[in-house]
Amino acid sequence: MKYLFLYLGLLFCAPCVSAPGKKMVYICNGKYSKKYHLVEKCRGLRNCSTKIEKVSLGEAKDKGRTLCGWED
Repeated sequence: MKYLFLYLGLLFCAPCVSAPGKKMVYICNGKYSKKYHLVEKCRGLRNCSTKIEKVSLGEAKDKGRTLCGWED
């Protein structure tokens, strides 16, 4: 029975999962920002004085961003 629920959960949640390479991350648009963040409430974003933007992981990496040290 639990496998049925697992299957149904995957079936109905499949559209919610982003396609490979389309994972969304958060970046600060500040002049000296160099990191991307997996969650919007990451403590590494606390000092961001500009807009926090949600972008794809690929876009963040194209901008030269690396994963925040608080999230690795």
